[in-house]
Amino acid sequence: MATRAKERAVASGWANWSGSVVATEADIRRPRDEEELARIVAQATTVRATGAGHSFMPLCASDDVIVSLADMQGSMTVAADRGTVRVPAGWSLKYLTAALWDEGLALANQGDVNPQSLAGSMATGTHGTGRDLGSLSTFARGFRLVLADGRIMWCDDTENADLYQAQRLSLGLFGIATEIEVAVVPAFHLVERIEKKPWAEVRESFDALVDTHAHVEFWFFPHADQVILKTLDHTDACDPPPSSTDMEETAFRRFLNVGHLAPFMVPTLQRLMMRTPMKGRRRGPAHSIFPSDRTLRFEEMEYEMPRAVGLDTLHEVIERIRRRRLPVSFPFEFRVVAEDDIWMSPMNAGPVASISMHQYNRMPWRGLFADAEAVFRAHGGRPHWAKRHTLKREDVDMLYPKAEQYRAVRRSVDPEGRFLNDHLGALFA
Repeated sequence: MATRAKERAVASGWANWSGSVVATEADIRRPRDEEELARIVAQATTVRATGAGHSFMPLCASDDVIVSLADMQGSMTVAADRGTVRVPAGWSLKYLTAALWDEGLALANQGDVNPQSLAGSMATGTHGTGRDLGSLSTFARGFRLVLADGRIMWCDDTENADLYQAQRLSLGLFGIATEIEVAVVPAFHLVERIEKKPWAEVRESFDALVDTHAHVEFWFFPHADQVILKTLDHTDACDPPPSSTDMEETAFRRFLNVGHLAPFMVPTLQRLMMRTPMKGRRRGPAHSIFPSDRTLRFEEMEYEMPRAVGLDTLHEVIERIRRRRLPVSFPFEFRVVAEDDIWMSPMNAGPVASISMHQYNRMPWRGLFADAEAVFRAHGGRPHWAKRHTLKREDVDMLYPKAEQYRAVRRSVDPEGRFLNDHLGALFA
């Protein structure tokens, strides 16, 4: 009965991608233009904007108004120097990168999925992997915002500069972006290679791999001794790949469902799965190689570690899981991200090693994440804002020297807290 009730709530209200954040009482609005959006915002008591719902934290949750920009399509304008474009903020990364490709342009980097909206990706610091490449937030050059009182304002590094600096990773606290100016590069092609490697070997050679390849990451099932290594490098022009994913999920789905029914089998299942052949190669336009289809639902926690301690931190967490035979069913994902200068970015203190911990959404995750989070925090990690974490206001102040300046900008443009919800109000009111 409880399960059916939850399913009805999700169907009639709003829920995030994993189904763990549900807003049953929200008034969902889909404005068709900026004027309608401004009217909705000005008339609301509180309002949150949502994209594809890929945040695991309750960033978009609201019992009042939730706004989707999916119906505000608009068009793209390419700058004369072809170094930037202005695009509707609600465009998905998939739609945006296809439109850029038609113009002979591309984003310099992407993450491994692309349904998210551009605005949502920048607002949360979404990133890919690459020694010299920052998060998508670092690509922002200006924003057109609907403010809390319905006014329209542009901000960039010279006009309303403090608002721009805060808005670069905004968590949706300063206004609703309707247009974003984005830095772009000439279109390019990538070759992707995937293979299994012993964990000990990858741990020893990872820094060299990062220096050798444009993009490198690996997935690590905590109860196995091999990792799945993925590299991306620039290549000659070629046709799109026949497959839209880096790895086929059918067998993995079976393992997950068995592990859900019998959690004690998870360690054995992972070792069996890693005995199967895993080697692949794809080539194609960058925007068709960076992302992959991800149909299996999960919960996720991600911590950005100082890069120098990333591998050791991962090793410590893995060893804790193994000693206690904990049923962590998904692999860890390990990437690197360049330093930036964004006020509330986890990368603003130096380059990071990004450690993503996942759990099948049909299995318990809170206790597992809490145990790992203690290790991440002890080694100086800071969480991805959209992934599961337990930061309190005092933690934010300790980790981010500009936190109070960030709050001051928020208060100046939204004194009544129209863009706050319970979660964000506890951190940034």
